Formats: sequence, structure tokens, C-alpha cells
Amino acid sequence: MKWTEDFSAGMLKVIGAAEVLGALGLILPGAFDVAPVLVPVAATGLAVLMLGAIVTHARRKEPQPIVINVVLLILALVVAIFRFGPNSF
Repeated sequence: MKWTEDFSAGMLKVIGAAEVLGALGLILPGAFDVAPVLVPVAATGLAVLMLGAIVTHARRKEPQPIVINVVLLILALVVAIFRFGPNSF
């Protein structure tokens, strides 16, 4: 993945950790029925990460990853909206 050339090793670890924590935040609260408010918070965080990914790939003129990031952004926004909104638990 060529986009990694634009970031330091430390920043790549931060991005990876944020993605893993976001994924855990989507799954674990529902699985253990503990602090369900963390699900929309995690989804919002992942949406922000995807916006950053879209900007990064757009600057590098890489269209294929942008499509993937847009799909993931939409999915994260749907989760955040439905879990924050009137349909929330």
C-alpha cells in the first residue's frame, strides 16, 4: 500500500489502533450488553477515520480505495445515525 509512505511508523500504528478500537466499539457493547452508547460513538469515530482516508487517497489520485472508503463511511454513518437517533436503544 503506497499511501503508507506519506505517514510515519508511529502514525500508522495510531491509525491501526483507532480502527481496531472502532471495530471493537461496534461489536463488544452489543455482544455484552454493556454501555450501548459506545456503538454510535465508535461508528462516528470510524466515519471520521474514513473521511481522512478519502482525503488521503484523493490527494494521491487513487480512485479504487476511495470507493471502498466511501462505502465504509456510509455504513458507519448509518450505524451512527440509527443508534443515536430515534431508533436507538
